[in-house]
Amino acid sequence: MAHLLFIDESGCDLKESPYEVLAGVSVADRDLWNLIKSLHQLEYKHFGRRYSSGPSELKARKVLKKKVFRHAAQLSILPYEERVRLAHACLDNGPGADSQQIAALAQAKLAFVQDVFSDMARFHCRVFASVVEKNAIRPEAGEYIRKDYAYLFERFHYFLEDMGHENQGLVVFDELEKAKSHILINQMYRYFRDTAKGKMRADRIIPEPFFVHSDLTTGVQLADLAAYVLSWGFRTPSMAEPARPELSGYADQIASLRYRAIREIGGKPDFVIWSVAHITDLRCRADMENEEERGL
Repeated sequence: MAHLLFIDESGCDLKESPYEVLAGVSVADRDLWNLIKSLHQLEYKHFGRRYSSGPSELKARKVLKKKVFRHAAQLSILPYEERVRLAHACLDNGPGADSQQIAALAQAKLAFVQDVFSDMARFHCRVFASVVEKNAIRPEAGEYIRKDYAYLFERFHYFLEDMGHENQGLVVFDELEKAKSHILINQMYRYFRDTAKGKMRADRIIPEPFFVHSDLTTGVQLADLAAYVLSWGFRTPSMAEPARPELSGYADQIASLRYRAIREIGGKPDFVIWSVAHITDLRCRADMENEEERGL
């Protein structure tokens, strides 16, 4: 069986977001089409039409930003049928929508995301992520993948191992600028070809990634939602940045989608490794060795 890992990023501009996040959502090939159909049905359920038809895209920064919560709170929770009718009208009217329609659409967006995460659980999706401090030590752009990518692949590999020998992983990225895509492809190639851990993980993960347009690929949109909630709402004891309290319910849903692997690490046979890692230094071992050789 193949498991597709759809990957997207959040907070990469290192500006407003509390954390930079590289997030992946894994879906088994046998579940993918049923999940996609179910998510399309959720759009009709909450908006009365496809929200993402045409140029509109269900980006997390549009459906979970603070203004959406403010608009949703302007009215008491509307009865379901009335909310759908008004949300549909809001999408159709665009800038001409009235305040009641705007509030209804905001309530529909929040309910929609909750159902999306529930669907991800129902179809056995797992969330993998590297959550990076904004002041993390960063390597110079070079031959090697950063630690956030290495950690993501490590945890995805643990998951594939536990699923059984016949399971393979395919990596699907949101398309980058062509030059950056080539850099990432070459870094992944060197990682899986030249490093001991990479060689071991290449038995489960296909080293060459696929690149897709996020607005055309449902799986990447799921990774976008997960990355946003991990940055703004999810916290572990080591993550000190404040979270937005209105995202706590979504953060709980994402937490339940993590994968818990157990391996022998450092002589401890039952060491727990969660699929979401908190990272403070993005340099891999080769980066550090190169810096030492150069006296940096």
